[in-house]
Amino acid sequence: MMDSEKEKDEQVSVNDNINSQEDVQASEESTEQNETNEVNESDNSAEIEKLKEKCETMHNDYLRLYADFDNYKKRMLKEKSELIKSAGENIFNNILPLIDDFERALKAMETATDTESVKEGVDLIYNKFISFLAQNGVKAIDTEAKEFDTDFHEAIARIPAPTEELKGKVIDCTQKGYTLNEKVIRYAKVVVGE
Repeated sequence: MMDSEKEKDEQVSVNDNINSQEDVQASEESTEQNETNEVNESDNSAEIEKLKEKCETMHNDYLRLYADFDNYKKRMLKEKSELIKSAGENIFNNILPLIDDFERALKAMETATDTESVKEGVDLIYNKFISFLAQNGVKAIDTEAKEFDTDFHEAIARIPAPTEELKGKVIDCTQKGYTLNEKVIRYAKVVVGE
């Protein structure tokens, strides 16, 4: 029996040894896992810090960009309002010589005995004025014997057409129309044949 007890003791001792080794291995594995978890946690917190910094930088960049855009908008509005205020200045500066010509013509009419020379002077001023308008993109709308077109003409009356070819066409123009750079600024008032 002793042998069997001895064997049992040896068996228990071996089992204890094995258990002890397993405990040591489990403890080592647990320590390794704890170290891995700590490394992962430190990696995660470092990554979180990097992302926070990146988010803050992006937010700051956004704020700067927004401020730059707001300044740009304000500057453009200011420039636009200044442009609108001074847009007509150039045109008025170019009209002033025409006004001077008209004043000289009016003075000449007071003392003139030759109406032909006065008429000639007024014609010169008129041609100069038409030339000025053409230089600034203003053109008269042609109406003579043209088809009635609502894009350019405003019918103020309809009368029976004197000939068959004049039906639906402009017979008379009571007020000239004008375009500015191909945009109608005043419609021609016309009489249309029907």
